[in-house]
Amino acid sequence: MSNTQQGTDSVRAAAQQTFRDHLDHLSSGRFAEWVDLFAEEGVLEFPYAPKGYPAQVAGKQDLLVHLKSFSENFRVEFTDLRFHETTDPSLVIAELKSEGVALETGRPYNQTYISVVETKDGKISRYVDFWNPQVAAEALGGGNDDLVSAFSND
Repeated sequence: MSNTQQGTDSVRAAAQQTFRDHLDHLSSGRFAEWVDLFAEEGVLEFPYAPKGYPAQVAGKQDLLVHLKSFSENFRVEFTDLRFHETTDPSLVIAELKSEGVALETGRPYNQTYISVVETKDGKISRYVDFWNPQVAAEALGGGNDDLVSAFSND
C-alpha cells in the first residue's frame, strides 16, 4: 500500500470514528464531549426543518444548547449504521436509524437519518442532518408546534 493510500485510509478512519463518537456521546448525554467533536465554528444544518425550527445551529455554545434540548426531549439508541465511501476521505456519508422515546409523551421516536458530515483535522466543520421532522413532531405530541417549542430558546 502506498503512503498516499495509507494517508487517505487514515483520514477516512478518523472521520468515521468522529461520527461514531458523535452517536455515542449524543445517545449517552455526554454534552461536553459531543461539542468538542466540532470545530470552533462548526455548523449543524437541518435541510428539512419545519417553519420555526432552526435550519442551522453554528458555534459551540449554540450547539451545546441545541444538544441539551434534544436530550431533554428524547432518549435514543442508534442502530444500523452504514457508511458510504466517498472520494474525499474527510467526508462522511452515513445512513442510520434511531430507536427511542419522547420523554414527555412516552411516544416512540424511531427515526431514519442520512448524515453528510465534513471533517477537518478530526473535527466536524459541517454536519448536514437529513431526518424526518414529522416523526419528531408526532413523538412530542403531534404537531410541528410541539417540535418547535421543544427546541425554542425562549
